[in-house]
Order: sequence, then structure tokens, then C-alpha cells
Amino acid sequence: MFQSITNIPLPEHFKNEYPLPPALQAVKAQRDEELRRILTGEDNRFLLIIGPCSAHDVDAVCDYVHRLAAVQEKIKDKVFIVPRIYTNKPRTNGQGYKGMLHQPNPEAAPDIVEGITSIRKMHLRAISESHLTSADEMLYPENFIYIDDLLSYHAIGARSVENQQHRLVASGIDAPVGMKNPTSGDLTVLFNSIVAAQSKHTFLYRQEEVSTQGNPLAHVILRGSVNRHGESQPNYHYEDLMKTHRMYEKWDLQNPAVIVDINHANSDKQHDEQPRIAKEILYSKRYNDNLNKLIKGLMIESYIKGGAQKVTDRVYGRSITDPCLGWKESEQLMYEIADKL
Repeated sequence: MFQSITNIPLPEHFKNEYPLPPALQAVKAQRDEELRRILTGEDNRFLLIIGPCSAHDVDAVCDYVHRLAAVQEKIKDKVFIVPRIYTNKPRTNGQGYKGMLHQPNPEAAPDIVEGITSIRKMHLRAISESHLTSADEMLYPENFIYIDDLLSYHAIGARSVENQQHRLVASGIDAPVGMKNPTSGDLTVLFNSIVAAQSKHTFLYRQEEVSTQGNPLAHVILRGSVNRHGESQPNYHYEDLMKTHRMYEKWDLQNPAVIVDINHANSDKQHDEQPRIAKEILYSKRYNDNLNKLIKGLMIESYIKGGAQKVTDRVYGRSITDPCLGWKESEQLMYEIADKL
């Protein structure tokens, strides 16, 4: 049985209350165009989608993004940085912290109206202070419209990529959508998802019949998989990347592109393995011209303090969900990536 708690105002209410100012709209439009050119191959810079597993502390997130902006200025000719500011957190068994949209205070009860307000204000502050526009995960298709005007990149997770509504909504997004391989690792499922996202559709969305024209920037994110014994199976090795290349050739999709998530099942959640994995992928990219064109970037879980903590520990700049690479190691990795391109 559903019990009504409160009515949620329409997205226009939040956008009117907390708008993106015209000057920052221009910043976002410029970054959106640069990102589009990277994914179409018109710009050969390397994409880094980097940041904490989940955003729970506004001050720490904005501090982190400010640090990214300083690094971006130094490597801007080779690398394009998109901060991860993830405000929804998938929970495998439904338990635990579900992200700032649900719980603006991780230690308090859910408050979705306040959560929507909080995530808009956080994204706005991050853009204002850094002039970097960010990525978020579209965990719930009906929620993304509350912040779609603030985001330059959308990710669809491994547990969502098989869902029809996620695929159809992705087809109407005017920004790149990275679609992760499912937890099974089945690339056929993944490529069917990208076909759906790149196609036109008519469907029910937020109490309306809507039509979409397809999203030509929907693309692959490889994040590893889990076998029937619950063991992590990486898919970032050369052979895996070549298999993905062959799948792209077979399916004949628009703008072939691969982003490799170097944490999650690819690292077996060993966050400090991410630099090693990144270097192997860059070697594969240099070794094979097809992979050089196909691999557009990496997704990295990183924060100010390395590792993870309990919600109640309150260490500034440390993840309360999956463990992340610390800032010192992250900064060094970003500079090494730029040097090896």
C-alpha cells in the first residue's frame, strides 16, 4: 500500500526558484559543445569523469570541484574534466543511504522536497565557483528533469540499463548519456540499450504522451561485471576493449565511444587500483589505432580523503558509500594521464 507524504512541486518551480544565471548558461553551452565534439571525434581531448561515489556534503563537494578546476586549467589542452556530482545512490538491496535527493542530511529522515532544493543549490554553487559543469546518474528517470538544465553528462547504471523507461528517457536527453554494461556483463544487452537510446520513441512520461528524436551521443561505459558466484570480472583489458570495438562495428551505431569505469567491478572495489588500471587502458589506447579512436575517457571515483567511512564518522571529504581514491593520488593520476596522451 502506498501512503502519500507530500506533493512534490513541478520542476519549473525549482528551476524558477534556483535558476542558472545567463552568464553560467553560456558557460554550460560552451562546455556542452566541447563535450559533444569529444564524443563525436571532432576534438581529440580525453574525457575524465571524476569525483566521489556519491555527494553528501555540499562544502566538501564544492571544495573538491574547485580543486578539479585548478587541475583542469593546467591540462586543458589534453584533458576535459567533468566532475562526478552524484545525488542518487543505487542500493542493491534497497537499504542504506540513497543519496542527497532522498536525504539532504544523511543522518536524518528522507525529505525529497528539501533534497531537490539541496541538489539544485549544490550544482549551481559548483558551477559558479569552478565553471565546470558536472555529471550525475539518472537513477530515477522521472527525477532527472529537476536538474537537467545544470548537467552536461548523464550516466545510466548497471542495474538500470535494462529498464525500458531509462532507455526511452535517454533517447530524449539533449546531452551525452553513458550507459553501463549490466552487472551480468552481457554486451548484447548493453548494445540493445544504446540502440534504444539512439532511436525515436513515443511513450508515457510524467503524465504526458511524449515523443523523442533519439540521442546520438548515447554510448558505452564498461564497468566490469559479476559472475554467478558474486565475483568481480573486469572488462577493461585489451581483449575486452577489442570485443567492444567489434560490437560497435557489428551494430553500426552513431558516434562509437567507450568510457571505462576503473572502479566498481573493474577494480573489485579496490579503489587504490584505479591508477594501475588507468595506465593499462592508456597503453591499449596507444597500442591500437581503433582503440585510440574508440576510447574517449575514464570514469574515476575520487574524493578529498581516500577510502570510505560510516555515515556517522563525519570525516570531511571522505565517501560514505564506495571507497574513493584520495586527492593526492587523484591529482597525480590526472597529470600522468595528460602526460601519456
